Amino acid sequence: MIKRLIARLFLFLAGWKVRVPKDADFSRCVMLAAPHTSNWDYPYAQAACWILGIKWRYFIKDSYTKNPLVGWFFRATGAIGVDRSRRKKGEKRGQLIEYAIQTFAKKNELVVLVPAEGTRKRVDKWKTGFYHIALGANVPIALGFMDYGKKETGVLDVFMPTGDFQKDMHHIQEQYRPITPKFPEDYNTEIY
Repeated sequence: MIKRLIARLFLFLAGWKVRVPKDADFSRCVMLAAPHTSNWDYPYAQAACWILGIKWRYFIKDSYTKNPLVGWFFRATGAIGVDRSRRKKGEKRGQLIEYAIQTFAKKNELVVLVPAEGTRKRVDKWKTGFYHIALGANVPIALGFMDYGKKETGVLDVFMPTGDFQKDMHHIQEQYRPITPKFPEDYNTEIY
């Protein structure tokens, strides 16, 4: 209750609004975070999630979550530590995708937040692990957004991936095309 009040006050003072699709279910999904061009994305996104009652989690190297000085902070903000040192020689990056799918299999409620670009800098293509996680775990993709032009944050759409990668990525791209990031020069809407 206190978190919601703080979040509402913060967004009100900043002049921001929260927008979500009617009757959207956020209890079990991969939530895409885009565009991600600024550190300010985090407080606006966190405030929106507090208002909506979304307890999102994110994957990070377990060295951060086990760190005696800052581990408590990462765990408190939803971090799930991943031991990447156990990756076998020659093994592809898919280990994190498989780990995420297994994590979904163990949880009735789970929202995993994935930054689409993987960085705040401009990229040629988005990371597509979010898609493969959602498809493999049979959960929907929620399109989280930050629109600095309209001062809106929230979720654009929630949909089940069809398995038709091109079609689904085109849908995602069209949803994000009108969104204005804080630093437009660092954002690429051509995602695949």
